[in-house]
Amino acid sequence: MAWVYLVLAGLFEIGWAVGLKYSQGFTRFWPSVATVASMVLSLALLGLALRTLPLGTAYVIWTGIGAVGTVVLGVILFGELATVGRLACVALIVAGIVGLKVLARD
Repeated sequence: MAWVYLVLAGLFEIGWAVGLKYSQGFTRFWPSVATVASMVLSLALLGLALRTLPLGTAYVIWTGIGAVGTVVLGVILFGELATVGRLACVALIVAGIVGLKVLARD
């Protein structure tokens, strides 16, 4: 169950990162509310995952899911560049996440 919590925490991390963009520096009410809710849920779920998962592994996977998802949504929603170099770097992050999951002892 800890891995489910961790993946959900990563998804909510993507939500609050994207929400920061939509909230325009917390000047728009509803996007700001959604952003703060995503932050709270992300941290709460990470906390639940950390009950049984190693700290380093969980933290890197949590931030990795957030980073990769945020890059993907940045390209889709905001027209950010999807260059070969940038996508190669994202692939390295994914490889690291998969490696840590495969090598994790829980």
